[in-house]
Amino acid sequence: MRLPAGGMVRSWDQAGSAVARRAAAALPLVVLSLAAVLWPAAAAQQGALKPLREWRGSVMDEALMKQAPAGQAIANEKTFAALWKAWEPEKKVPEVNFQKELVLVAATRGSRLNLSTRLTEGGDLKAAALSTRDLRPGFRYHIIVIPREGVKTVNGKPLAGG
Repeated sequence: MRLPAGGMVRSWDQAGSAVARRAAAALPLVVLSLAAVLWPAAAAQQGALKPLREWRGSVMDEALMKQAPAGQAIANEKTFAALWKAWEPEKKVPEVNFQKELVLVAATRGSRLNLSTRLTEGGDLKAAALSTRDLRPGFRYHIIVIPREGVKTVNGKPLAGG
């Protein structure tokens, strides 16, 4: 009998167990990959709104994360300017026409973040943020500007301050 390279003979049970361990280790990655593929496809079928403009960044002072709006939406210039100046003090506040546009904000301590939206037939804007679970110093943000037309509520709640 000739031994394979390395001089080890594995039984089918040992080989099967190794494959099962590798498959189990890869399962979370497969689930995240499927979610990343399926969420946008589902959103596209249900009235996904493409951002008109967007900004991403990192802020080292974690205390400033509390400045993010509780309901994710900003419907007025004053609130947006205050948030922008807190998170990006060196940059000019971007112009937003709040008569025709809304700003949505998401923040996380994870290393990656994506904010997506869809508008239901009843005018409820559904905003969802997907982020990684790894924690890094500071926080990351994703700010998007979307058309305001047809939006009556955000995640089932009336627009605040607009």
